[in-house]
Amino acid sequence: MTSNRSTEYLTDLVNELRNLPQEMEWVEFKVNEDRPEKIGEYISALANSAALSGKACAYVVWGISDTDHAVVGTSFNPDSTKVGNEELEHWLLKLLTPKIQFRFFKVPVGRLPVIVLEIDRAVREPVRFRGEEYIRVGSYRKKLRNFPEKERTLWRIFEYVPFENLIAVEGVREDEVFQLLDFPQFFESLDLRLPENRHGILDALERDRILHRNDANRWDVSNLGLVLFGKNMDDTDSLRRKAVRVIQYSGTSRIETQKERVEKKGYASGFEGVIRTIIDLLPSNEVITEAIRRTKSTFPEPAVRELVANALIHQDFSVTGAGPMVEIFENRIEITNPGAPLVDAQRLVDSPPRSRNESLASFMRRIGICEERGSGWDKIVFLSELFQLPAPLVEVVGNNTRVKLFAPRPLSSMDRTERVRATYLHACLRYVNDEYVTNSSMRKRFGIPPRNSARASRLITEAIDEGFITPDSPNAAPRLMRYVPWWAK
Repeated sequence: MTSNRSTEYLTDLVNELRNLPQEMEWVEFKVNEDRPEKIGEYISALANSAALSGKACAYVVWGISDTDHAVVGTSFNPDSTKVGNEELEHWLLKLLTPKIQFRFFKVPVGRLPVIVLEIDRAVREPVRFRGEEYIRVGSYRKKLRNFPEKERTLWRIFEYVPFENLIAVEGVREDEVFQLLDFPQFFESLDLRLPENRHGILDALERDRILHRNDANRWDVSNLGLVLFGKNMDDTDSLRRKAVRVIQYSGTSRIETQKERVEKKGYASGFEGVIRTIIDLLPSNEVITEAIRRTKSTFPEPAVRELVANALIHQDFSVTGAGPMVEIFENRIEITNPGAPLVDAQRLVDSPPRSRNESLASFMRRIGICEERGSGWDKIVFLSELFQLPAPLVEVVGNNTRVKLFAPRPLSSMDRTERVRATYLHACLRYVNDEYVTNSSMRKRFGIPPRNSARASRLITEAIDEGFITPDSPNAAPRLMRYVPWWAK
């Protein structure tokens, strides 16, 4: 939900809420209620009720009579309300779990002071105030534990409603839709002709769940819409810090930053710009072929594209304060996204793909940003072998997934762990393509001359000793031995 609210928007919002026939489970009218404890309970109850009602946010409006919805003004001032010596907002935020966005706005309506408290809906779990979960039943605030059916329904919503389907910006006018979204890029990405009028554009965006028309005859923009085609993701609190950061360092450590760029466009609109930035910053070599000097990147661009796309698609949007990040060093690239992988990091090549954000993944596949299902990691491992790179490394760091892609390095400079990882991923790739690891395939993978076949045999033995590969037929003759990943037996 955007934190930038014009006076016109707030006035329209107050009037729309006043036009409701009665207080709703996601709307509360007050005149001068300023007890901090009660406000905290309202935030919990209304955030949870907004989730039950399918609303992007809930509201408390001071200065409105709850009987006839007349504007009567209020003496409540959140800026001057303190709990002890602590400001109200800070005190409330400290006692709410999990932390959610809420904002107080002042708006004059008919020259009378009105205060609007806008509360984002609960997303992954019920919102608690001082450890207690509240809910609205009709126009009353109740403890959620006393209404088990509502509690079960709420948890089902948290489990089955994906982030992309939630509303990011609610109640915007047509002209505001076009200010928020890069709609020409939407049609270009899908190779569709741009409609001749606004009606056709809005209909197309609605069909793809980029936005929805709401009961107030305005438009609600989905998280999916802003994640893909937002002109500036920092405009919305739910997507703040989800823009892609690209950082280039000097040398092999994070001590000295050379360049940093944040791509604030949506992932579909800004993807090519992110990739071009990365490729331009990657280490490269000059190669002379047929008397022509060419610059060749140290890393294969298709692998970089796939890894960046994976980071965008598989991130956990519920992790606040962090987003996808690409870090470029002299000897490697590190691509990090919030959220641990949903499959075993050792089984990325062969496991059926799982995504937290299936709508996002599906759209990115439709427009050709990422591979078809299940082939992405095959390509990354294949390209690493083709370019004679060390095997990529997947790490789970806290609640983040980090993939490292290393610059070319001779086999002689790899340690045992790196050699075993490369052999294991080679075995995974061969197996999913109905092939086996052999001495010959290992020589090709590591660029070992045929006369040094014993060296390839030692690499195979290392991986067997570490338990990563195993003979397919243990009793086969030595020259006919072939090997598979440990999980294939």
